[in-house]
Amino acid sequence: MAALADRAAARMAAALGAAVAAAVTLPALGSGTLWDNSETAYGEVAREILVTHDWLVMHQHLQPWFVQPPLYFWLAALAAKLLGVSAFALRLPSALATIAMGAVAGWAGARRGGLRAGIFAALILSTALEQAILGRLAIMDALLDLTLMATTLLWYRAAQDDDVGAFVGGWLCAALGTLAKGPVALVMPALVVLPFILWNTRYGKGWPRLSPRAWAAGVGLFCAVALPWFAAVYGREGPAFVGAFLGQYTFGRYLGVVENQTGPIWYYVPVVILGFFPWVAFLPWAIWTAARDGIRATGEDAPFLRYLLVWTVVTFVFYSLARTKLPNYIASALPAMALLVAAWWDRALQAGRLRAARISAAAVPVTILLMAVAIALFARTMHFTQQTTWLMPYLILLGSIVFAGSLLTFVLLWIPAGRALAPLALACASVGAVLATMYVALPKAEGLKPIPELAAKIDALREPGDRIAIQGVSGGNALAFYTLPEAKALDGDGSQTREFVCDARRAFVIVSGRRLAEQPSFGRNLQVVGRADGDALLLYDGPACRAAS
Repeated sequence: MAALADRAAARMAAALGAAVAAAVTLPALGSGTLWDNSETAYGEVAREILVTHDWLVMHQHLQPWFVQPPLYFWLAALAAKLLGVSAFALRLPSALATIAMGAVAGWAGARRGGLRAGIFAALILSTALEQAILGRLAIMDALLDLTLMATTLLWYRAAQDDDVGAFVGGWLCAALGTLAKGPVALVMPALVVLPFILWNTRYGKGWPRLSPRAWAAGVGLFCAVALPWFAAVYGREGPAFVGAFLGQYTFGRYLGVVENQTGPIWYYVPVVILGFFPWVAFLPWAIWTAARDGIRATGEDAPFLRYLLVWTVVTFVFYSLARTKLPNYIASALPAMALLVAAWWDRALQAGRLRAARISAAAVPVTILLMAVAIALFARTMHFTQQTTWLMPYLILLGSIVFAGSLLTFVLLWIPAGRALAPLALACASVGAVLATMYVALPKAEGLKPIPELAAKIDALREPGDRIAIQGVSGGNALAFYTLPEAKALDGDGSQTREFVCDARRAFVIVSGRRLAEQPSFGRNLQVVGRADGDALLLYDGPACRAAS
């Protein structure tokens, strides 16, 4: 009966987690245009599957593209085929993966700590800021994070309970993750589970008893699912695929800097403050108590606490040491953080020791201040200062909503009958903040995206044989996605512009409005036919170019 009750609690927590994640990710999922750079780049790759009818080799600008594996693009292309090429269709795989993560968090939390811990875990993960954002973007990171979460949790069960089914299931999830993002889907869970096993041996557990047959089944399943696509692409494209995918965009991404995406060793400190908001206020207490109880090995939950600690620390250190850094990398640690904070809340309520919870709830306003500092540091690092200033009123609105939720959380902690509802108050405030972002801030943020407006102008004016280019400003991927024909990115110094303009009957070129006075006409008619957010759309037509002097 107890086992049935545990499974019922896990199902209830999983259903709630899926529902909360859906409430955060699905509303207005297709509103607005895609964000440049990644959404439009990946959206174009998915769209070109439908254009080329090639589901094996990914293409961008109708050329073979080896940057990422195919799983996200397959799912996005399938959604686009069924629903039409739209922001909603291209973002749907990420939303569904995030909803599944909410369900897994609820299930895992309930199985290890009971119904309340499972509900808390689902609420915390689904309402963490970065989790909500990644669930609404047309990129493959949510799929990767789902498979990493599933693999890491299944391998914990295999290591702790000698569960062969969980061990083999983990290999299957790692295979799907490899098809989503590459070998990191196998490397990261291994880097988590191996130190945990070594640490756990100090408490008498020892290495998991898994037979050679179990290893053969797991590794064989991984190879059967993950490797055929890689082998087939290599068979068609040869060493160029291996050099680009493994050399430049896998090992090269970790050991070197790709596309100028780098940062200091402390890069992920402000990212965690921002990404795990508002629950980051409770994270230090959760980590400290988990370390204390895990080291003391008190209670049945001690091994799981140790595992969550290793998961969090290994992920943070691994990506901090990487040369290429992006904020979405650290999101694979969010499930561990959510489970840690959920366990801390559950134990605090059980023991009636709410002093730390009250202090943390009262500290959320301080966390909001730290969040503002994190935004400023991140914006400066990523050169988003102007955009962040433009959006500051909406960030203040979001902070106010979460502040009200933190105040209600603090009040509930002083009311015996309302203490168990305290995390729910903060979670509701987080959902409200996300929805306010979707319906208030993001429509205004369309003004930060000049390329869709200028691309619409091109589509309205273009004629057969026109050529399209962008020079010296960002947005090349968006221009290609929204204009559909191949759009060329010209050197910022203009050295390629003459050849491009003179070889075309008519040429559209997007440039910075600040460079209009010095933009050469090459003897052709040059007119400004559109402006948006500081960028200008130029049309070259009329007589042929004058001979170069």
